[in-house]
Amino acid sequence: MTEAALSDLSIDALRSGDRAEFARLVEAASGPIYRLALKMLGNPQDAEDALQTTFLKVYQHLGEFEGRSSLSTWLYRIAANEALMLLRKRLPEVPISEEGSDEMEYPAEQLTDWCCLPEEEYLSSEARAALDQAIQRLPEILRIVFVLRDIEDLSIQETAAALGLSEAAVKTRLLRARLRLRDDLSGYYGKRLEQRNK
Repeated sequence: MTEAALSDLSIDALRSGDRAEFARLVEAASGPIYRLALKMLGNPQDAEDALQTTFLKVYQHLGEFEGRSSLSTWLYRIAANEALMLLRKRLPEVPISEEGSDEMEYPAEQLTDWCCLPEEEYLSSEARAALDQAIQRLPEILRIVFVLRDIEDLSIQETAAALGLSEAAVKTRLLRARLRLRDDLSGYYGKRLEQRNK
């Protein structure tokens, strides 16, 4: 979801409750919001619930949107909060958004050099499924940053605004997420490399 996709919407019409304009907003933003929720929650039904709740809250609070952030950042913030609320209900004992909760050191394991694999290996449906599973194994506080920055392609600044974090915290969490994913996928790609070399 980019500002370009939302730029032809009238904020005034949305704030005044124009249903046709709201329907256009839902059409423009549903795909990215659903993808975000699915990557966060790993379950299509939960993602659908988060999508519906997000747009319900957007509709209820459009009059309060002041435009201090972009419309897409505001939408992502609401969607991220809804996904995190569902995760908290599922795992109430896991601290998800405490600022210092991701300050643990993460030692990288032995990493496989993937340089020799052809590009099609990275684009296969099996490789995409392995990546999706690895993303689901990330701690929530790292997963949300990775999804917003590397999958939904928000900038560091937009990701920070959407999550209410400092840019430094976003950069730290993004680095940790990428390192964990690289470590997690090293085994998978190591096996693929062995199979190719046989």
